[in-house]
Amino acid sequence: MTNNSVSSTARVLGAGLRALLVLTLVCGVLYPLAVTGVAQALFNDQANGSEIEDSGGRVVGSSLIGQRYDLPLKDGEESPAPDLKWFQPRPSNGLGSNSVNTQYSLILSGATNRSGDNKELVQWVTDAKAAVVKDNSTPTYQVKPADVPADAVTSSGSGLDPDISPAYAELQVHRVAERNNLDVKEVEGLVADHTTGRLLGFMGEPRVNVLELNTALRNLTRG
Repeated sequence: MTNNSVSSTARVLGAGLRALLVLTLVCGVLYPLAVTGVAQALFNDQANGSEIEDSGGRVVGSSLIGQRYDLPLKDGEESPAPDLKWFQPRPSNGLGSNSVNTQYSLILSGATNRSGDNKELVQWVTDAKAAVVKDNSTPTYQVKPADVPADAVTSSGSGLDPDISPAYAELQVHRVAERNNLDVKEVEGLVADHTTGRLLGFMGEPRVNVLELNTALRNLTRG
């Protein structure tokens, strides 16, 4: 190999190395730092997981992911019964058990993927509506089947929807007030305070974040 060939090869390798270093610095260091800095400065809450804290400053979850509020599983039960002192989220029929990495006890997200006239889905909805009527009726407040909103008996596409409709939240007010020895008006106020309207007045639907609402309820009952 001639000296010119060696020199040319060295120049090419040197140029490639410089390009690698520059791209690594720009794309692997400067750009991530800039994006992280902007996110922390302008969208601090979202960048850190939209965490919700209780009155003691303890993180209790994320406003983006729904949680269940159940009683401890009893012997012989296939699934735990709902803890009726809390506002309940949407059903989660689409969730399955983790069978991939069994080192962790995880719940998988998913949908039912059944058509509207599927017999199993129709039975689920029928049973869920009967349970909603029974669970939320009190001696002074009787829930009518016609008053049960769709989100009370159907799961979302992910099964992890953090929100319910104001109608479903209001339907649960009397039961929650009775179970926690609170005044109905007081619990209605909690629901009103945690109801979010349509974005810009016309996008989406009004909604109530269940975790935020139950966190406020816990703070109220502890206070």
